[in-house]
Amino acid sequence: MLSSVRPGFQLRNHSALAAFAVGTIHCSTNRRMNLAKYAKVFDIGLQNTFVYRWNFLLRSLFGFVPLAGTVFIWRAIFAERQQSVGGYEYHSMIYYFMLTILVDNLVTPTEDEWQIAADIRDGLINSFLTKPINYLAYRVSLFLSYRVLYTVVTLLPVAAIFWYFRDYITLPRDPLTWPLAVVSLAMAGMIQFFVAYSLAMLAFWILEISTIVFILYSFEYFLSGHIFPLDIMPAWLQGALQWLPFTYELFFPIAVFLEKVRGAQLWSGFAIQTGWLLATWFTARMMWSRGVRHYQAVGG
Repeated sequence: MLSSVRPGFQLRNHSALAAFAVGTIHCSTNRRMNLAKYAKVFDIGLQNTFVYRWNFLLRSLFGFVPLAGTVFIWRAIFAERQQSVGGYEYHSMIYYFMLTILVDNLVTPTEDEWQIAADIRDGLINSFLTKPINYLAYRVSLFLSYRVLYTVVTLLPVAAIFWYFRDYITLPRDPLTWPLAVVSLAMAGMIQFFVAYSLAMLAFWILEISTIVFILYSFEYFLSGHIFPLDIMPAWLQGALQWLPFTYELFFPIAVFLEKVRGAQLWSGFAIQTGWLLATWFTARMMWSRGVRHYQAVGG
């Protein structure tokens, strides 16, 4: 999620997107039209992002640069130690970071919190308060459209990286691991989105949310497994981290795929991840409800 800390090219055109989306779909009041309504939002999100496809492509490609630094750093560490680190050999450590980049590309929100905050700050939120549109569903539709296009754009670079390091790849032995990893990945993406959405809701009360965003995402980057696998940390710290949402935003789906968690540990992890998914969803809805009441009370 740290990549979303820098507002970019999409933000400046978001006002037009919001206005166009609301104007296009506000008349769909029939219950049977709800799915088509948000499918239209999804389509608009794809079109809006594709307008800036070269900026989008370059930003996507430069997202792989940290992997090169990671390879050199861990190569030096393993060359110095001449032994495994927390149960990871050099090849398995590099494979872990390859999966980290893949998961990050698939599920991490890109600028969503900045666009939501801009809707609130610029008054565009008024359009959603007077139309039969669920703002959370609207934002989820845009989030999914961004993720789909981002995945397509980065597909070839990711495939090239995995081909280059193909000798390091170890696929799951248990066929059940694949669907479990997909489910965990989907929940990780939604947890990240609901956290971003809840942070953006602070714009109802404060003008600038960037400081809070930077602080939270700094903790998230460190504690979600971006820098190193969480299971190389001391057991007491792992025990504490398993109760925090950060673990389930990145590390847990990768651990499921790598079959690092099994049996009771696997199912307890899924239970905790599901709990955080529900908690962040509830928080997102609560922040919206309270934020709108505050917004209307002060004459927004």
